[in-house]
Amino acid sequence: MSSNPYKLLFVCLGNICRSPSAEGIMKHLIAEQHLQDQIICDSAGTSSYHIGSPPDRRMTAAAAKRGITLAGKGRQFERSDFEEFDLILVMDKDNYENILWLDREGKYQHKVKLMCEFCRSHTDREVPDPYYGGEAGFNYVIDLLLDACEGLLEQVKREI
Repeated sequence: MSSNPYKLLFVCLGNICRSPSAEGIMKHLIAEQHLQDQIICDSAGTSSYHIGSPPDRRMTAAAAKRGITLAGKGRQFERSDFEEFDLILVMDKDNYENILWLDREGKYQHKVKLMCEFCRSHTDREVPDPYYGGEAGFNYVIDLLLDACEGLLEQVKREI
């Protein structure tokens, strides 16, 4: 058991819908299992569109229905995040390619994973962006991320 906490970074395009939801859900699951000292989470976006913005209110409402709080302010992914985090979890293939594009030498590729790789019941390959859709899309993203975060937490617990 290392003394350093295991650090997870969730990444989507704007850091106001999917990645803060994944961060909020993961923090909720970590707190339920009293692992706050061992696992730390953050989120970021590949774009600069929403730097400083709070999570989307529709996403916040969908999460609240399940007793999950979304907090934080949007920030953009930085190269230093490659060093800082143990695992970088991206929501879709575009995010994946955008992050790897910043890793010119391919030094950190092993740290970057698609969030849906950790799903246990959903078969989606990517977390859809609900931004331009209706309420059902936001609820679906929460369900999908709950599934993926539960699978991810099991994996991280095995590693720590």
